Amino acid sequence: MEFGYFTLSDNHYDNNPRTPNQFVADITAEALYADTLGMNSAWIGEHHFNSLGVLSCPDLVLAYIAARTKHIRLAPAVTVLPLHHPIRVAEQWASLDLLSNGRVDFAAGRGYDKREYDPFHVSFADNQSIFEEGLELVRRLWAADGRISHKGQHYSFEDVRITPKPVQTPIPTYVASFSKLSIELAARLGCGLVVAPFAAAMSFGGLKQVADLYNETCAKYGNKPGRLMCSYFTHFADSKEQEAAQRARQIRYYKECVIPAFPGDPKTAPPSYRYFIEIVERLHKIKAEDLTENSVLLGTPAQITDTLKKVEAAGFSEVILYFNVGLKPHAQVKDEMDRFMRDVAPAFEGAHKRRAA
Repeated sequence: MEFGYFTLSDNHYDNNPRTPNQFVADITAEALYADTLGMNSAWIGEHHFNSLGVLSCPDLVLAYIAARTKHIRLAPAVTVLPLHHPIRVAEQWASLDLLSNGRVDFAAGRGYDKREYDPFHVSFADNQSIFEEGLELVRRLWAADGRISHKGQHYSFEDVRITPKPVQTPIPTYVASFSKLSIELAARLGCGLVVAPFAAAMSFGGLKQVADLYNETCAKYGNKPGRLMCSYFTHFADSKEQEAAQRARQIRYYKECVIPAFPGDPKTAPPSYRYFIEIVERLHKIKAEDLTENSVLLGTPAQITDTLKKVEAAGFSEVILYFNVGLKPHAQVKDEMDRFMRDVAPAFEGAHKRRAA
């Protein structure tokens, strides 16, 4: 099992002294440090207008990282595809794949925050169909040898060929999933899947249930399952006091960043987001003791290793680790990244062992 660095650049906190510019600089330094430590990948989220996060251009940050590294894979977490024209997305990530010599992992999703849609004048209510058409187009544009035309519900163009072409054929592509709709789309298109354990537990019962549903749906469409990945909030704690502080940090993230961003109002949530209503209701009531291995990696290296062994047994090939959540200081984030690669990662087979050697 491989391990990567992950962030959503959460910075929407009351009385927050950390500026967006400083946090983007910290994230860039952490992603470069992840390469130094031998992590497999860097996954950087896309958020706009500081509604949850502050890093709006993961492609540019990852291009900067690509120029300064040779090994780490580069991925958005995720491209909010309905906010962008699929031709432009195909061009941007093919260019980064070329510049990085084939190190792009592409991941796309619909997002969940209407506040990020409105200024772009994109329909939040219709974003499922916009997303599905856009993702199919991106993959067609990468794969096409010649020029193609398209006339669809949301996009139309004639005689288009993107340049440059990606180095990888194909670029590994993942769908970010909170819902059965997204799992079915990934299976139908033959894409891999990225899931958040806390959402998987609330919506499906756990990671194993998600893996089973995905594999069954791939079989239904006659496609070979892609890679399964999940993200995990990650906190080390060696004492009761440290554990309490880390749990409080995670609760603050849910209360101040996540709940305002999720479509949890029954009066306004579009039909394709109805499942978020229960998630938001549960997050409103969440307590420190509710933070189990279904949502966070929290504790000593041995405790974290034990949880990840279960994730590996469920069929997941990579875990991307969210260390810098909840205003965790930059120095502490780097310390925990280093500790993970020293004290947890060696318990698992993967490229990180070859890098360490």
